[in-house]
Order: sequence, then structure tokens, then C-alpha cells
Amino acid sequence: MKQNLQLRISQNLALTPQLQQSIRLLQLSTLELNQELEAILQENPLLEMADNEEGEFDEGATEALSNQPATEDASSFDVATQQEIPSPAETLRDDLRDELSGNEGELPNLNEEFTPPEFEDDYEEFGSTSNWDEAGRNTLDDGDSDFSRQDASDLSLREHLMNQIQLAPLSQRDMSLMKLLLDSINDDGYLEQDLQEAVDQLPPELEVELLELETSLKLIQSLDPVGVGARDLRECLLLQLQHLPANTPHLQAAVAIVKDHLALLANKDFVKLRKLLSCDETVLKGAQQLIRQQNPKPGSAFSTFSHDHFIQHDVVVKKIKGIWVATLNDGVIPKLRINQMYADILKRNRDSSGQYLQSQMQEAKWMIKNIQQRFSTILRVSQAIIDRQRNFFEHGEIAMRPLVLREIAEELDLHESTVSRVTTHKYMLTPRGVYELKYFFGSSVATDAGGSCSATAIRALIKQMVAEENPKKPLSDNQITDTLAQQGIVVARRTIAKYRESLNIPPANLRKSL
Repeated sequence: MKQNLQLRISQNLALTPQLQQSIRLLQLSTLELNQELEAILQENPLLEMADNEEGEFDEGATEALSNQPATEDASSFDVATQQEIPSPAETLRDDLRDELSGNEGELPNLNEEFTPPEFEDDYEEFGSTSNWDEAGRNTLDDGDSDFSRQDASDLSLREHLMNQIQLAPLSQRDMSLMKLLLDSINDDGYLEQDLQEAVDQLPPELEVELLELETSLKLIQSLDPVGVGARDLRECLLLQLQHLPANTPHLQAAVAIVKDHLALLANKDFVKLRKLLSCDETVLKGAQQLIRQQNPKPGSAFSTFSHDHFIQHDVVVKKIKGIWVATLNDGVIPKLRINQMYADILKRNRDSSGQYLQSQMQEAKWMIKNIQQRFSTILRVSQAIIDRQRNFFEHGEIAMRPLVLREIAEELDLHESTVSRVTTHKYMLTPRGVYELKYFFGSSVATDAGGSCSATAIRALIKQMVAEENPKKPLSDNQITDTLAQQGIVVARRTIAKYRESLNIPPANLRKSL
């Protein structure tokens, strides 16, 4: 094959560094944007946050309103404070080394309920001079009672149980066995490890028997909160029911259900339950309510993990003179400006030695411009969504209309990918709550009248019908489908089942109640 040289002219689209930065900033959430800006501020000396309430951007940029809050740095954690935690077996071996000589305490009786030591005698000695009223307040005002109050929620479940165990008259061996079991209790209060497995894992020279661990578990199960140390839901509920007074109404029926028929109760098979218990509907309903009053996760009150998810909204929606208007949240807008000291140095030095500062100046200008463009695009898209979903803000989810990204993109002369980036992880504060911008988009379902209905509106209708249904005869998916068909909305039964599951609504047989 002969080799030759050819010249070809073609056109292609290339993304400039400024455009690439603009796209990257547009798809970031508020938290990710703050992290990105922190890294850029450390690298670029010409870019800084405004220190006063009116910081100016260079070359006619918008005015700054407030400082950006600082975020915690995970690297500030003191690694030196971390200590190596020995395994439970090693701890038990060290604690029981002196007990193997035969001086261990006598095992408590399994049939007796464990109770912490009482202090009535000590309390009576101070009865006449007590400085505490019935509400637990100190009545002695000597000026020295300014003590910091300890919040009980700061204690973990293990610490709460340990405080109770240390008050009990136990031998060192029993105390160590109970500590070993505490390490296997999860945050919900359940014992995860099998007792026989725990015995097998312990060193043989400790001579720990299964009966000892069962005794220690019995003691743990007598502590507060009631139900802690259970191995499954059945045992947890039984511990709580057995702790109730004997004259509690419907207690015997509730214990019988939990002990032998808990699966039937979960499946709402009330007919079979009444037959097996030989009781009427009133007794069964009272037993069901008594079981529901118990806590299936007794250790959840001491859990240190927070399930709360805090969201910083980008847009605020208000109704002004009958018109819904979107405004930016000033608290999330970074207040950037050019460092005036470095800018003056760059003006005085125009030679080659200032090339680094010139490149940093250009990057700082790009960043300020891209930040402005980011929030301007978010505001435009938000206002376009509000104009099309005005009925939602007036009447709620039932009035939500179908909306796709293409409609907003054509109206604002943007690409669909740009609208997708804007609506991802961006939130809007409305009088009805905080919603992600993606929430206002949904597919459409045809109606008999030739119109369309959004999937969000259908979910709202399903939720409303389930809330208004008869608990004794809940609506099935077929009945919901027929009801929507009477309103002109044609939806398949499997679609109703999919929407119902997305709303975390159980099927009809599990929604049935007495």
C-alpha cells in the first residue's frame, strides 16, 4: 500500500475548560458545590470569600450578601485518641484469670427475677433534709447549683446497660460474662450471637458452660429497657408482655398470640386466630392493640445514629399578588470576589513574572461567572416549572400535570441534559414542603376524555382512596383500577400495584383490621 499525505477540513465541537467547569458546577448539589469551592479557594490566591455583607465581584459581578458557613474537616479528628479494643475473649480471659481458682460467686437462680439493689433505707435517712422536691428540682438556692445537665440520649445502649450491671451484687466472673453478651447486642437491643457459638469460641481453660451464659442473658433481659437481650421478635414481645401487670385486659390472649400464632397475626388471618384462641372479635382486637403498644426495637431510643436527612433548599417559592414566584435562597449563594491585594500586584507587574497570577486571575473570573450562570439557570428552570405546575401549588398533588424535561428545555432554549443537571439534587422550598425539582416531572396516563393525567396525581389518588377505605374491607388493586376508570383514568392493575408499592402501601390482605 502506497503512503501519502492528505489534508482534510472538518468541523467538530470541543468543550473549552470554562464550559467544562460550568457543566461540572451545574450538576453539583449545594453541599458538593461548597466542597468544590473550598478546594478552589485553597489553590487560587486571587479568589476569596467576601468578609463583609457587601463584597463586590470583579468587573461588574453581582454583590455578595453574607459569608459561606464553614464545614467540618474530617482530618481534624485526633487519631492519637484511638485505642485498640481487645476482643471479648481476651477481655474475659483477663477478667477471669483470678476467678479460675474457685472463688467465683454463686450463680443466681434462673427462676428469680433480677432486680437492682434498693436504697430505701439510705433515702429515709435524708428524708427530713432532702433538697429535692417531687418534680426533681433542687430547692436549695446557694448559688452553687449551676451544674451542666447530662442528656440521657448521649448514652449508648451498652453504657446504659453497664450502669445497671455495676449496681448489681455480682461476682467478677458473672460481670465478665454479661459484658461478653453486651458486645453481641445490636443497636435495636437484640442478641445477635448464638449462645452455643459464644461458648465454643471461648478458650477451653475458662470452663464456661452454656448454663452460665443463659443465666447471664436472663439477668440482661431483666434490665431496662424491657425486651433488651431478646434473640428474636417473638421473645422481645413476650418479655414486654410478661412485664405488664397480671390484671391487664386481654393479656393472656396477647401472650398466646405472640407465643404460638405471631405469623397469623402478621398475615391478618383473624378468622383462624379466633378459631384457635376460641375468643370473640372484641378479645382479639384488644390483644392486637396490646401487642401493637409494645416496642419491637427496645434499644432504638439509645441509638447514636441519626436517620434525619437535612436538605438545603436552593429556591424559595412564594405567592406574591396572586402569582407564584421563585427566588433564590441567598444563604446558599457563594459570596466570591477577587482578592484586591493580588489584583493590585498584578496591575503593577505586567511582565512575564506575573504570568502565574494572570492565569489565576482568569480562572477566578471564570469561577465567578460560572457560579452566577449556575444560579441564574436554576432560577430560570424553577420559574418555568412553577408556571407549568401552578395547580399543584394551589390544590396539591392531585392537580399535578404531566411534565417532561423536553418541555422546559424548549421553553428556555436549553438542552435536555442541562435541564436534567439543574433538576438533580436541587431543592425547592414551597408552602407545601421541600421538594426536589425532579419531583415535578412525571409521565402521563391517557384519560377517556382525550386528556392526560400525571403519575404523581394517580399516586395521590391511590393514597387518598386507601386513607378513606373501610379498614374491615380494604380496597383491592382491581377495585382501585375500577374506581379510577370511573373517573376517566385508564390504568392497568399491575400499574396500580407498582404505584402502591412505591408509596409503601401494603396489599389489601395486610391492610385489613378488626
